[in-house]
Amino acid sequence: MAAPADRPPPTWLGPDLAHASAVTVLLHGRARSAGEMLEIARRVDLPRMTYVALAAPGATWYPESFLAPVSSNQPFLDGALAQLDDTVEAIVRAGPSRSRIACVGFSQGACLAAEYVFRRAGLWGGLAALTGGLIGPPESRWGLSARLHGTPILLATAEEDAWVPLWRVRQTAEVFRAMGAEVDVRIYPGAAHEISDDAVDATRRMLARLLPA
Repeated sequence: MAAPADRPPPTWLGPDLAHASAVTVLLHGRARSAGEMLEIARRVDLPRMTYVALAAPGATWYPESFLAPVSSNQPFLDGALAQLDDTVEAIVRAGPSRSRIACVGFSQGACLAAEYVFRRAGLWGGLAALTGGLIGPPESRWGLSARLHGTPILLATAEEDAWVPLWRVRQTAEVFRAMGAEVDVRIYPGAAHEISDDAVDATRRMLARLLPA
C-alpha cells in the first residue's frame, strides 16, 4: 500500500493482509499519532486482528472544527477521505471484504471515521467513533437514502466534552439508526477527553465479532 509523498505511510499491527481474517483501520486525533492508536489496539487486545493505523499529513486531518462549514475544511477533508478510500481499496484487494473492515477513531479521527462510513454506506464490519460525530455545522441535515444494513456502530463520549458536544453525538446516532445501523451510544458523566476502559471493552466486543470463533 504505497502512500503518496504527502502522506505518512501506515503503521501495522497483527497478521499481514494476506492472512487477515478482519482488519481495523485506526484514525488518530488532532495533533496525535498513529502510534497512540496502536496503543489503543493493544488495550483492545485481539491478537488475531490486523490493525492499520493511518497518519495525517502534519498530524491533522483537517484544519478547523468539525462543526465548521464543510467548505472551510477543504481540500483537506476530501484528501483525508481519499486516504481512507485508498486504504480500504488496498485491504479489499488483499482479500477481506468491507463487511470485515472496521474503522476506529478518536476525537478528530472519530469524526473522520463517522463521516467516511456515512459517505461510503453499506455493510461494514463496524465503526467505533470514540468522542466524535458527523462533520458539519449545527444546522446540517443529512440525506438518508443509503443504508448501513446492520453495521455495528459504537459512539462513546464524555457527557461534557470541550470539543465534541453531546448533541452532535446524539444527532449522529439518530442518522445512523435511520440508515439501518446497530448503534450503541455510551455517555460518560465527568469523563475527560480520553478513551475510557469501558469504551475499549465495547470496542473489543464489537471487533471480536469479526474474528472466527
